[in-house]
Amino acid sequence: IEEWTLPGARFPLEMAQDADSGSNSLLTYQLSSNPSFSLVMKESSDGRNQPELVLQRPLDRERESSFELVLTAVDSGDPVRSGTIRIRINVTDANDNPPVFEQNEYRARLREDATPGSRVVNVSASDADIGNNARITYGFGKMPAKVVQKFMMDAESGTITLKETLDFEDTRGYTLLVEARDGGGLVTQCKVVVEVLDVNDNAPEITVLSLSSPVPEDTAAGTVVAVLNVNDPDSGENGQVSCELSGEAPLSIVVSSGGSYKVLVLAKALDREEAAFHELVLRAIDGGDPARTGTARIRVTVVDANDNAPVFSQTEYTVRVPEDVPVGSVLVTVTGTDADEGLNGIVKYS
Repeated sequence: IEEWTLPGARFPLEMAQDADSGSNSLLTYQLSSNPSFSLVMKESSDGRNQPELVLQRPLDRERESSFELVLTAVDSGDPVRSGTIRIRINVTDANDNPPVFEQNEYRARLREDATPGSRVVNVSASDADIGNNARITYGFGKMPAKVVQKFMMDAESGTITLKETLDFEDTRGYTLLVEARDGGGLVTQCKVVVEVLDVNDNAPEITVLSLSSPVPEDTAAGTVVAVLNVNDPDSGENGQVSCELSGEAPLSIVVSSGGSYKVLVLAKALDREEAAFHELVLRAIDGGDPARTGTARIRVTVVDANDNAPVFSQTEYTVRVPEDVPVGSVLVTVTGTDADEGLNGIVKYS
């Protein structure tokens, strides 16, 4: 950080990643105490908190040339887990102009059949400094691996190209975080929104209107699990669609008006201990020649119900005890297990 940087300047910090979900992945951040810096949170485009370092007072490199800070990320689970990263700040002279992008946000549209190597967009930034401090290189910021692996960046030209094939049915868009870094280390970020365009191949399209998952294992037979809509843009026989269901899930299709299909739980009861989830494939076949097919995969997770009693490892324990055994001695340890999960599977003894 240059010693001429004005108080109030903000510096984005790396966001912590937590592989858990729900409240177990909710993160708060803490910064070690230092009068020159504070920590603020900025909501990112995906709704997570982006920690930013804020300069509180003017810097003087001749008086203090570096700072050591510790950033701690704490989750909301029980027990609480945390991770730390050390931040070293070096105070330098000059390079008081960061790169500036021509746009804060770039937008691009790609057909899902675009071939790897296709140009996505070119980002451009300028720097008011001169020499090495004005030399800009481009790269990606911190993003999920599944996003980074789809695109690649030319560090010199700022051209983003497609690295892997796209699938509209899998992901309809990507948000890329792009960084411009000058020779002095100043970084500016911009956002690139890539919209994936569907290719209309006139195959039947299956849309999941609603999906009830997870499903309690004690759900009554006949309960609606999912509602789907099947549509084919063709006309006549080419647009007439029939459906079939495959997979081991105990579900069946009931046709309703308007081309909508209901998937119902069969008379066979669900059993989480036998199968914690069910996978099935819905195939929509039109009447054309040759016929075109659309598929949809549905995963139904079964939620545990407390339908299993604890079971002892033995139905009877026989213990021989000397009559002079001291009070408080352990005579035997009994063991019971429960096939359920969570609280339903926790065994207590009395």
